[in-house]
Amino acid sequence: MTAFREIEDQDVEAVVELWSACGLTRPWNDPYKDISFARAGHESTILVAERGGRIIASVMAGHDGHRGMLYYVAVDPALRREGLGKAAVRAAEDWLGERGVWKINLLVRSENDAVRGFYEALGYEVSPVFCMARKIAP
Repeated sequence: MTAFREIEDQDVEAVVELWSACGLTRPWNDPYKDISFARAGHESTILVAERGGRIIASVMAGHDGHRGMLYYVAVDPALRREGLGKAAVRAAEDWLGERGVWKINLLVRSENDAVRGFYEALGYEVSPVFCMARKIAP
């Protein structure tokens, strides 16, 4: 079983590199800002797994007092199909469960059809809702 731990300062560069290698970063989302924001409070975290001193998987988890959320589920592309993605999701579920969260939502980009089956195999299902968003800061 792969052990996950909370991100530390020395992990930040490696996590950003992992997210980039997995195609999770976007020009309009600064990953350094996302990491800093997630680490700033008690309601969110980033969990990482390492092998041989190298970060190989991550997941950002947080809650709003009502529902949990998962973001940046990432596995080193060379290590996929080893169960690391499942382990990352389960580690985040455990972290959220320890905080009293009973339901988790996650967002999947509409163009990312490949990941849908992964989450369905873990028991996630498409909800009959849609996401709306509005930027409130430049």
